[in-house]
Amino acid sequence: MVGPIEKLPEEVLALIFRDLPLRDRAVAARVCKAWAAAVTSSAVWHDTSISCDCELEDLLPPYLSTCLDHIHNLRLEYEPSKKPSRRVAAELLTALASRTPRLRGLCLECHGEKPLFDAGLDILSAVHAVCGAAHQLHHLDLRRLPYTLDDTLVLQAARDCPELRSLFLDNHALVDSVQPNSVLKLLEACPHLRALGLHLASLSRAALELLAAPHRTPFALLALRCACPEDARAPLLPDEAWEALKSRHPGLEVELELEPALPNEAVTRVLQPAVPVTVLRLNLSGDTVGPVRFAARHYAETLRALEVRASASTELHTALEELAARCAGLKEIHCFCVVRPSVLDAFRAHCPRLRSYTLKLKREPHPWRPTLVR
Repeated sequence: MVGPIEKLPEEVLALIFRDLPLRDRAVAARVCKAWAAAVTSSAVWHDTSISCDCELEDLLPPYLSTCLDHIHNLRLEYEPSKKPSRRVAAELLTALASRTPRLRGLCLECHGEKPLFDAGLDILSAVHAVCGAAHQLHHLDLRRLPYTLDDTLVLQAARDCPELRSLFLDNHALVDSVQPNSVLKLLEACPHLRALGLHLASLSRAALELLAAPHRTPFALLALRCACPEDARAPLLPDEAWEALKSRHPGLEVELELEPALPNEAVTRVLQPAVPVTVLRLNLSGDTVGPVRFAARHYAETLRALEVRASASTELHTALEELAARCAGLKEIHCFCVVRPSVLDAFRAHCPRLRSYTLKLKREPHPWRPTLVR
């Protein structure tokens, strides 16, 4: 007797199976021929997330090797301190590259601490292999890889992935080894690029001028991270270059992240009035009040999200209240220190578009969860 589940058409089964983790998909493939056909269809694998920490054994059974051809967007998680997890991640990427994939998007997420002096050569080698094979790659996100990224990877992307729409290299490595000339070659080779994430030291005036050229595809997002010694020494990018870029791409959004390694004089140089900053993350070891006040004065029209990690003080509270009064378009404010009630009242009163905030009036156990505005 055939049960109701066996009568479901393949399209409906595919909708169910695409939300299953890898292990359960493997089980479903062994139930019957109809399930095997559904679970290996392209609809199930088009957008795939794999956690190498949770799904370690027999990750590449024969059915999965076939399914690799159907993956268009892959989010791959692994833990570098666990050898089985990173081995599986490297093997999966290598297997994906060996099949000349139809891959359009790749996002790698590293969880946990990486071992000391770990350069991630196994993972980076596999990423190189994917870039060399996936010539139709549109999106590459390496922000959550803790390894030093270098010119070799950028130049390979320029050579083998001309259809790139977004590339994020603004990771948490302690050293920036991507030179401005490599970024310039990438921009020349990838005319459709719309979003780019870099360490500040990798950006140059020539890159801004190329992005502002009349023939460029509309450019939407520039994410800049300032966290290493090279970023602190990066030369000032002229206001006229930023003005030209804003004029060419009126909808341009700039995300700016400032980390503790930046001395106060470098912070002053990085914060420029001409930059259309929409997201500002301040995690500084020195003065934070000054940058908050600068943002209130110069980014009032563009700022949509602010994150502050600093010690509580009367001066900081006053600066936050000033920012709330000026930045009516703000959608998110996250302050990871206890604030006085008037700070919360100011954002509620002056920011009608606010949709999420972390403004705690007393100490709470971490992690602090944001409050959603309904």
